[in-house]
Amino acid sequence: MIYQTKKEKPSLDEIFSPRGVAIVGASPSGGWATSVLQFLKEAEFPNIYPVNPNYQEVLGLPCYPSLGSIPGPVDHVIVSIRAESVLELLDECAAKGVKSVHFFTAGFSETGNTERAGLEKAMLDKAKAGGFRIIGPNSLGLMVPKSRLVNNIRIPLEPGPIAVISQSGGYVEDIPLFGSPRGLRFSKIVSYGNALDVNECELLEYFSIDPETRIIAIYIEGVRDGRRFVKALREATARKPVVICKGGTTEAGRRTTRSHTASLTSSVAVFNALCRQMKAIQVDDIEELTDMLVALQFVNPLPQGSGVAIIGAGGGISVQAADEMEKAGLHLPPFSPEAQSELKGFLPLAGSIFSNPLDADTIYSPKNIAAALRVVGRVPDVHMLIYHLGFHPVSRWRGGRFSAETYLKPVSDAIREVQQTTGKPVLLALRPPPDLESMKEFLTAQEAFVAAGLPVFHSMRRTARAMARLVAWRQTQNSLPLNQDH
Repeated sequence: MIYQTKKEKPSLDEIFSPRGVAIVGASPSGGWATSVLQFLKEAEFPNIYPVNPNYQEVLGLPCYPSLGSIPGPVDHVIVSIRAESVLELLDECAAKGVKSVHFFTAGFSETGNTERAGLEKAMLDKAKAGGFRIIGPNSLGLMVPKSRLVNNIRIPLEPGPIAVISQSGGYVEDIPLFGSPRGLRFSKIVSYGNALDVNECELLEYFSIDPETRIIAIYIEGVRDGRRFVKALREATARKPVVICKGGTTEAGRRTTRSHTASLTSSVAVFNALCRQMKAIQVDDIEELTDMLVALQFVNPLPQGSGVAIIGAGGGISVQAADEMEKAGLHLPPFSPEAQSELKGFLPLAGSIFSNPLDADTIYSPKNIAAALRVVGRVPDVHMLIYHLGFHPVSRWRGGRFSAETYLKPVSDAIREVQQTTGKPVLLALRPPPDLESMKEFLTAQEAFVAAGLPVFHSMRRTARAMARLVAWRQTQNSLPLNQDH
């Protein structure tokens, strides 16, 4: 099928708000397409159309032999069929008037095969002529909580301020799955794979002005248009915090990116210099990216400097905490004699350390936690407070004196009160426990602290690295608002 004129391509706003979705390749026997169909049903997306000429019904929904046989409008098409069949399908997409086509299907330019690369070019030509956009191929596509457009039901459907751009399909699921229990919520999530059409530059340009996005996260392996990427990154970082994780920073990693998404990798030194120049926040892996998003969304107010006060129980972990903070570039100012004297008024002298970090055996009680935070929060050179906790579990402390109910709410309330009175953020470093009983309490505690709008980290090292990056980024920003209103 040949088109004489090219149609105007739809905007990304239209693509992120589809009225009807067709899943090509869904079948009763299962597979990725059928999983997506199930997830869309559970998310209550309004108009879902499985397409497969071999079946009349899939998961209780009418199954159509072709796109043209679907009675309602189809804006978005999800494709999981053999690469050899895609061109004919794209003709159907043009005739149906779809706005976007997501190819989960792989086996294109990432294979290194010249014919498959040529197939991609033919696909793009049909998309331009037919007036629709292509997401992928070789990608997990779109997840838009507000539109109920999902490909994994465990991803939170409550919209939030974070946009995710990922060249990797696995990471585009990992970030919301691991970030959700820590309170992260998302505006839009895009896995763009081989970037045949929609790419990282266009997405970065879009999210830099998207009113539903306050924070941008990127996992990237390489770019095809360096000049456009530089311009897009400059404009985005001038408006919003941008967190970047770069894949392919070693020779082995670069070899893998070429077979993963057919991306063109660049010099690591050049990319690092670009991030510094553009004031992007660079991280080393997805765990650090998630930590950075937690810091940006929940550390409130932002610290005015790098001074840290740490409180908790345990001599060894307190020593290690001090080491981690210093190694990350933060510092622990000593408590004044007046502050130490005040702490000694309600904490035991025996077994306690009244320097910074503060280590005291009775600092487990909500009353003492609140009092200690208030005292150290008044130290002028302290700009942020950290309460660290390893679960044993809490319900076994001191002969069962505490339960989740009698411990978590008073501590959460105390921390919020300290933040308001001192004007300094309080962070929680919760060490995940090794046993099942304690892990249940750990998750309950994390849920309670997150519900109170508090930032939760899973180790002192990760806390230190995230806060060091936040402080360094904060010092580069003179007027960039975070609009934190949680």
